[in-house]
Amino acid sequence: MTTPTTGHTLRYTEAETEGDARLASPAYDRAVPGLVAALSPWLGQMAGSVLEIGCGTGKYSAAFARAFPGLAWHPSDIDPAHRASAAAWAAHLDAPLAPALDIDAATAWAETPAVQALGPLSAVYASNVCHIAPWDVTEGLVRGAATALARGGLLILAGPFRHYGRDVGLGNPVFDARLRADNPDWGLRDIADIERLGERAGLGFAAVQALPANNRMLVLRRG
Repeated sequence: MTTPTTGHTLRYTEAETEGDARLASPAYDRAVPGLVAALSPWLGQMAGSVLEIGCGTGKYSAAFARAFPGLAWHPSDIDPAHRASAAAWAAHLDAPLAPALDIDAATAWAETPAVQALGPLSAVYASNVCHIAPWDVTEGLVRGAATALARGGLLILAGPFRHYGRDVGLGNPVFDARLRADNPDWGLRDIADIERLGERAGLGFAAVQALPANNRMLVLRRG
């Protein structure tokens, strides 16, 4: 079994192939069709570059690169095992996926040469990042997106959230408690807090969309 070097509580297993670097998440097969469907109204007719923060296994990234051929999809992850997995999935699926960048979302990542070389971004995307990272990662995600996005560009966050002070579903409070037991800096974030972060950074709240398994997709737009 292979696990991310960051100690993420979700355990990835090596794909049963010739022993390449691919990592697999058990949630992929049931989650990716819904994510592609939810993203299509926002990204389907868009051109330009998308930067994904926290790509994890990279299998989702490869699927998105294939689903949205008008976009140049750039994955990134702080974990070298994840970056290697993204490259392996891109090769295995013949996906037009750029090499994964080494980005720590808690830093001033939008000011790095690697990100600036992409030009103003059409979108910044992050799935299942906010709840398994300290709050300063969410702050950095929003702040960096406000800098890196082109006018009208989108910040899209997907995953489990609290909905304006309310829990979504019966399982999310249990999940939140388990996360905080693993790491007191982790936990489900409230959409209201992210909306306030966006407003301060110049990102207007465009939509909250329900996803399967009591998840949500948040869309913020740069004015």
